[in-house]
Amino acid sequence: MSTTLQDPDQPYFSTTQAAKLLGVSLGTVQQMVEDGLLQAWKTAGGHRRILRESVEAHLARRGVAVGSGSGSGEVRVLIAEDEPIFQELYEVTMTNWGLPLRIDIVENGFDGLMAVGRQAPDVLIVDLLMPGMDGFEMIRALRANAALTGMDIIVVSAMEEDDIQARGGLPADVVRYAKPIPFPELRGYFQAKVAAKLKAQRARG
Repeated sequence: MSTTLQDPDQPYFSTTQAAKLLGVSLGTVQQMVEDGLLQAWKTAGGHRRILRESVEAHLARRGVAVGSGSGSGEVRVLIAEDEPIFQELYEVTMTNWGLPLRIDIVENGFDGLMAVGRQAPDVLIVDLLMPGMDGFEMIRALRANAALTGMDIIVVSAMEEDDIQARGGLPADVVRYAKPIPFPELRGYFQAKVAAKLKAQRARG
């Protein structure tokens, strides 16, 4: 992952800068501040400023340095989940794995499609029941795009199999897990994904 700033000596970041550096949404950064995962303060104008050392410490746990070159084997992950508690669980748990993951979180299918349009992730983790565009619509739209066939899709949902089938089911290549979020299985999956990326990079020389 390459993360650069115009001023390498800048002692703090705005919420937007921190979100970009950490690869998460603005809402996730705000929640991380409230939970004490990032150190921050507010200016007289009410703007949040996040301590650079706090962001760097968070990135260091993921094997990423601010201003560094691309992290070898990095896997880009997009998570579409509308519940704040699950957003936080994904962010905190997956960050603490220490794997080279670039994580971004959106709240619905529409925002997810916009994020994919900006830069397609290696892996999409998606809930099925979300406001606006739900996971079913999002998956159908993505699988209709031939350019995105290489993107893995993992569904993590509390929906029962009968209810999923009643909504038209899921493509055969979509992996599905039931909630609560199966972090041990996901960790094994991402360890294998990172290893495969490293192997492919070595093969290319």
